[in-house]
Amino acid sequence: MTGIELLHRVGNSPLVTVKTPVPLAHRGYFAKVESLGIGGLKARSALSMLEGARRRGELRPGARVVESTSGTLGLGLAYVAQALGHPVTLVVDDELEPAMRNLLCALGADVVIVNTPHPEGGWQQARLDALRRIVDDEPGSYWPNQYDNPDSVAGYRGLADEIVTDLAAAGIGEPSALVCSVGTGGHSSGVGRRLRERWPDLRVIGVDALGSRIFGQPAAHRLMRGLGSSVHPGNVQYDLFDEVHWVGPREAVHACRALARDGFHTGGWSTGAAATVAGWAAAHWPGVVVTIFPDGPERYLHSIFDDAWCRERGLLDAPRSAPREITDCRHPATCWTRCRSVPTPSVAAGRQDKESG
Repeated sequence: MTGIELLHRVGNSPLVTVKTPVPLAHRGYFAKVESLGIGGLKARSALSMLEGARRRGELRPGARVVESTSGTLGLGLAYVAQALGHPVTLVVDDELEPAMRNLLCALGADVVIVNTPHPEGGWQQARLDALRRIVDDEPGSYWPNQYDNPDSVAGYRGLADEIVTDLAAAGIGEPSALVCSVGTGGHSSGVGRRLRERWPDLRVIGVDALGSRIFGQPAAHRLMRGLGSSVHPGNVQYDLFDEVHWVGPREAVHACRALARDGFHTGGWSTGAAATVAGWAAAHWPGVVVTIFPDGPERYLHSIFDDAWCRERGLLDAPRSAPREITDCRHPATCWTRCRSVPTPSVAAGRQDKESG
């Protein structure tokens, strides 16, 4: 089977029932296990962005694709771009796991490693700065810009449609809540908006990482990769979210390990964070809860699933069983925290400036 033939099979991940008692016992929720779909979660985004660019003439035949990634989108781009005949350069940073670097290289991507974080924007801004230099040096190259590309959001509508079909096949009607991890804003916006069109009363719960500035917190070093951001991605649709949770690495580690022991479908930081909040929601909200497990466990064998690594960072201690509640997204979140008011960053910043004046 050729690469082009496989592109037509991107997605189609299984929907599973999860009853693992994390953070406490609950009645169960449904999760789309994206690591078991062809190409993984971000192959959906990569395919949509590159096909859109080719259609508009922004990506010429054989032109190089250049993107910044913490790993997962890199896999999707390496898979999709080269099947379409485009070489790929991926800008990563020094904290990316060696196994993931090796895998990206094995898949034929040129990997550029950034060694120093930006003083304000962290690794993410440092990668973007390096990316712009590469694009400037190679005329005709194309930057998909996953953070601000509407085609990325559009690429996840099919995932929403799969959820509708899978729930119907399971004899399930309207869900009450969707739990989505948030990084670039692509899959949370694409899936959330599509499902909200079908089910207007659906509650959409965003899951962010401690140290991420997406929802109004100050940027700080983040141990967890795959969710959160040091910049404000244009793809995040703030009006979509009814509430947001900032989850810590201890909760994510506990969830990932419990899922592996109990259900045999597990993943990394974003999966652990989503599972924590989905389990909490399933215990507290009536009706059906749906979430998305964005990745698998393979790249985390020397971190989340390494006892020595976790013990050194205090991640094997008992996690929280419920979030701390705040009423304003600007209040510092130092542990798993929940806020039921989700303003856009400009609105939050405006309130802060007014109160400081």
